[in-house]
Amino acid sequence: MLEAVRTTAEWTTAKIQAIRELLDETASAIRRKLPKTYSRELVELIFVNPYCRVNDVVKVGICQRQTATVYLNTLADGAFLEKVKAGKPLHQPAAVSAFVGSHLNSGTGGRKFKV
Repeated sequence: MLEAVRTTAEWTTAKIQAIRELLDETASAIRRKLPKTYSRELVELIFVNPYCRVNDVVKVGICQRQTATVYLNTLADGAFLEKVKAGKPLHQPAAVSAFVGSHLNSGTGGRKFKV
């Protein structure tokens, strides 16, 4: 039983570290490619939710609606987000899609996101 707890804890710690590294790498890439759009709060927001709406950006106080639309579209054009049409316009972090596909779904019961 203790071995199972230890194994699960190690696996979870590794996944958390991988997500943190991916967040930092994504933030650095956005800062380099899109310095006018970069905001640490925006990068963290797109990692918190599997989908990010304009309203989500406005709700947390990063910017106004029009600017949020520009930011999310700019990130989508730069391949940092993937636009998804599901009722209302959504943006999905492209890095999260890639991460989920390659790391979390490696037979360990990871969650898949609708693309």
